[in-house]
Amino acid sequence: MATPDMDTLGEKPLDDFIRGLPKAELHLHLEGTIEPATLVELSECVDAASGARPITLAEAEALYEYKDFSGFLLAFKAVTARLRGPAEYELAAWRMIEKLAAQGVRHAEVYISVGVIYYWRKEEDAADPLLFQKIFAGLERARERGERELGLTLYWIFDAVRHFSVEEARRVFRMAAEMRGQYPSIIGIGLGGDERVAASEPFRELYSEATRAGLRLTNHAGETTGPEAIWEALSIGSERLGHALSAIRDGALMEELKRRRIPLELNPSSNCRTGVCTALTDHPVRAYFDAGLMVTLNSDDPAFFGSTIENEYRLMAHEHGFNREELKQLAEQSFEASFLPEEQKQTWVAKVRAFD
Repeated sequence: MATPDMDTLGEKPLDDFIRGLPKAELHLHLEGTIEPATLVELSECVDAASGARPITLAEAEALYEYKDFSGFLLAFKAVTARLRGPAEYELAAWRMIEKLAAQGVRHAEVYISVGVIYYWRKEEDAADPLLFQKIFAGLERARERGERELGLTLYWIFDAVRHFSVEEARRVFRMAAEMRGQYPSIIGIGLGGDERVAASEPFRELYSEATRAGLRLTNHAGETTGPEAIWEALSIGSERLGHALSAIRDGALMEELKRRRIPLELNPSSNCRTGVCTALTDHPVRAYFDAGLMVTLNSDDPAFFGSTIENEYRLMAHEHGFNREELKQLAEQSFEASFLPEEQKQTWVAKVRAFD
């Protein structure tokens, strides 16, 4: 029997097919794309300027070690702490964009951990009230360069940290609303962090405010919690759900997600590496797809999880038996689930359908 990566008559190798397939990535944290080598590069700029010794590659790699979801959050914090100002964020964003373009990603919607920037840098922010605006200007320079030089479009999603408090989230979401007039690339808001500590309900009014401000609504839900957390996320207006791992445990919820065509930002490798899913073969991605749910594939924090969007598609073929037409359907759905204008969505869907 032929394996998924073997050529059939007239077909290109599977790796080439996946790499060339136009696709969007919708669940990607900027800070989680920073690889150890880039972290060293950042350290050479930041630490050298302050007189400190830049970190070595071995020291950088050690920061990415963790055993469970809580450990991952601490590792993420340690890496994010190395991002200090506009130049570092611009470099990190440009390296991310280069990697995305090389994998056939044509559009990305990227989370910026604005909640982390504010909460962990209160003293710096007090000393320079315009620090975040300067940081965002650096991100925009990278985004514009990516569209100009690589043809990749990108939207930003301002992500709050649910366990930092409602007031901290309010600050993040209102900043998104205030800055959106100047920067249309700010497309929406998100709610990440530890669901086990803070649910979605306390943020209901903030989500209503964001809607009135014209922002789109995403939410991490059902990653470390049960299906009740997904119901709650839907109840406050979430348009797109990150992870949704536990939906498989609730038949009525599965039907609701299908009926409403709620896009699911699935992250199989991420869920396995953080221990919330026991093995890739146990991930419900295939069950969701076969049930007709709006499934999209994403890499979440590729530098932490050792996988990329290209590899996630490859794993779907090898571990879950997705054939090429099904991989194309996943790519179509990635554009359909995006926040792009409808005309642009349909243009990309047509290009995916024509790809072979």
